[in-house]
Amino acid sequence: MWLRDLKLVLPDGVVARGALEIVDDRIGSVVVGDPPPGVSALHAQGLTAIPGLIDLHGDMLERDIEPRPNAFFPIDLALYELDKRMASAGFTTAFAAVGFSWHKKDLRTQEIATEIIETIGAHRHDLLVEFFVHARFEINNPDTGSILEGLLARGLVQLVSLMDHTPGQGQYSDIGRYIDFMEKWLGIPRELLEGDAKTKMTARIEENFAAPRDWESAEEVCRVARRYGIPIASHDDDTHAKIDRMGAMGVTISEFPVTREAAEYARARGMSTIMGAPNAYRGSSNTGNLSARAAVEAGLVDVLATDYFTPAPLNAAYKLANEGVLPLHRAIALVSANAAAAVGLTDRGRLESGLLADIALIEEGTHPRVRAVLKRGTPIYWDSHMQRLSQLPVASLVEGDS
Repeated sequence: MWLRDLKLVLPDGVVARGALEIVDDRIGSVVVGDPPPGVSALHAQGLTAIPGLIDLHGDMLERDIEPRPNAFFPIDLALYELDKRMASAGFTTAFAAVGFSWHKKDLRTQEIATEIIETIGAHRHDLLVEFFVHARFEINNPDTGSILEGLLARGLVQLVSLMDHTPGQGQYSDIGRYIDFMEKWLGIPRELLEGDAKTKMTARIEENFAAPRDWESAEEVCRVARRYGIPIASHDDDTHAKIDRMGAMGVTISEFPVTREAAEYARARGMSTIMGAPNAYRGSSNTGNLSARAAVEAGLVDVLATDYFTPAPLNAAYKLANEGVLPLHRAIALVSANAAAAVGLTDRGRLESGLLADIALIEEGTHPRVRAVLKRGTPIYWDSHMQRLSQLPVASLVEGDS
């Protein structure tokens, strides 16, 4: 199968007009100009071929399972619906973030998190997008090492991250901002967060944060992950000391560093840095931390992730390119090649001969539109525009016709 008359976004630049050959599940040839004479090819004039997008951190599945407080839907239903949205947004590989939290009344209890991961494992071969699991563990969760050991022994987890949402540091270094979060996201009435209640809460938070950290659970998680060869990320890095500790435990990815200094230090230590694509698109963090746009401009970002909004990576990449922040091939690498490299997926993420034929066809513009997505050479999303192209007379699909 050949696709021709495409703009090609390649690892080292953009080709204005070229063609791609797909052989079984791989990219056969990447050609500048026309394909060889006599081959049948689908004309895709006006479209741009990019690698299928790769997402390393998406929180959408947990939100889809419980879209409103205490309104639960079956995990498999939420997974299949998310899968369709991811395919239509240009993704061919996605790491669903599943958290093991300290809260006992939310979706991140050990039992529910494990059920979500098992459901992904049971259905992943039926999905359009190739789904992996990004298991997230709070550093103070007990028994996390044994939980992870059991999941890894069954091949159910492909990325591990360490979280510390203790207020007073990291994402919530501003305690007032944490109290705002409690009102907006946890539904705690504002009157319970003001006056004497706020003073007492702030004092308690400061006291808890001042207590020595227990890193035993985090160290055990890292030991288990290293034993299975699973990449490890840290979340909301904010200080050199924290990044040093994480690096010593085998962490190679810094997710959502909260300050420029933390991002710079993580990069200096050789870590890949991930920021949120919604943050990059909007130009600011919704929690008041480091702007992903500013971090990209400073050359401190390797990967952009969906975080919570599926269309954000493609749109953020094109916005960065359209506004001259990055050339298009480097902007697309933030959501494809660099993500693959960060987690050791060497068979995808670039339009190169021999790699998986994971390809998205884009109609460029202020808001780029995904017209088709191929996963391992098979269409997983194909809209009416592509249907019209595929129904053109055979004569117009043969070399020499236009």
